[in-house]
Amino acid sequence: MSVLDVEKPAFMAEEDIAIFEDAVGKFFDEHAPENVVATWRKNHCVDRAMWNKAGEAGLLGLSTPEEYGGSGGDYRHEVVLMEQLGKKGVDGFGASLHNAIVMPYIFHYGTEEQKQRWLPRLSTGELVGAIAMTEPGAGSDLQGVKTSAKKVGNQYVVNGSKTFITNGQTANLIIVVAKTDPAGGARGTSLVVVETDGAEGFERGRNLDKLGHEAQDTSELFFNDVKIPTENLLGTEEGQGFFQLMAQLPQERLNIAVQGMATIERALELTIAYVKERQAFGKPIIAFQNTQFVLAECKTEATVAKVFVNHCIERHLKGDLDASTASMAKYWVTDLENKIVDRCLQLFGGYGFMNEYPIARMYKDSRVQRIYGGTNEIMKLLIARTL
Repeated sequence: MSVLDVEKPAFMAEEDIAIFEDAVGKFFDEHAPENVVATWRKNHCVDRAMWNKAGEAGLLGLSTPEEYGGSGGDYRHEVVLMEQLGKKGVDGFGASLHNAIVMPYIFHYGTEEQKQRWLPRLSTGELVGAIAMTEPGAGSDLQGVKTSAKKVGNQYVVNGSKTFITNGQTANLIIVVAKTDPAGGARGTSLVVVETDGAEGFERGRNLDKLGHEAQDTSELFFNDVKIPTENLLGTEEGQGFFQLMAQLPQERLNIAVQGMATIERALELTIAYVKERQAFGKPIIAFQNTQFVLAECKTEATVAKVFVNHCIERHLKGDLDASTASMAKYWVTDLENKIVDRCLQLFGGYGFMNEYPIARMYKDSRVQRIYGGTNEIMKLLIARTL
């Protein structure tokens, strides 16, 4: 039971899930202690070897069926991984995007040959996945992408640029959102898969200098007449990319809510421990009514959010989490995450402003949660359409 006193729902309380949670926590304790994560932050990239270690430990491809090299689990295992990444402070390791965004696109929409070709290698860490949606001129408006994939004989020729791509410096399998029919609007969009090793015309741009997430490689990518076989069109027909994206975005947005919830719980845990220890005017900070009221409000709001996130996870496991509810979870939890982390930082006083304290890093890292996966303003528009 966490600092929130919210019991695990029955679907997360099964013995195998508890055993897995313990194993994941121990893996991160061993392979991603604070000194290692600090090195990642300094280098602005997670060591490539970490991906191989995670693959060897069975932490990649968690919800991918065993016949495709995965662990044969389900979304609960992805939740455990995301929660442990947050609670252990494993900054920058983009395994949840690799597992719970990139691999599901291939599993749900790939041909049998594509599944057999890519999923086992993604599960071992031989391939690291990324998805290239955002462009310098197109963010939340995915219909506005300019990157093109023109069919020439038995190849596609990919041209364009992408930015803000998570795992961008490391990934060697990138799902690219591209126009196969520039005049076709949403129906002219397709997903094509670029294996970057040895791909002529593919270039990685800057590892972008960000406000937070220093350990995460977030990059510009350039495609200059990159030739890929037509077999790398995800699925069997062109023009399905926008609809594939829309179908998978609810899980991506739920992922962000789960990650935000893990940050909220860690922030409260660290802050409660700090205010019990830190003295001011001869007594612990927790003894002051202001501190008690601030943390009482934070715990109450966090408890409400936790119950709602658990509800969304349960609905997703049943296959009936709709886009509107996922949007509610994404916007509500990430707004709350920023609010609570800010209030917790205030209780740390000057120490909260120091990067050596986790609360300072959490403050910076939380800000982007309200932007990626679709801005929170876009989430409200999606919700408003249901009124």
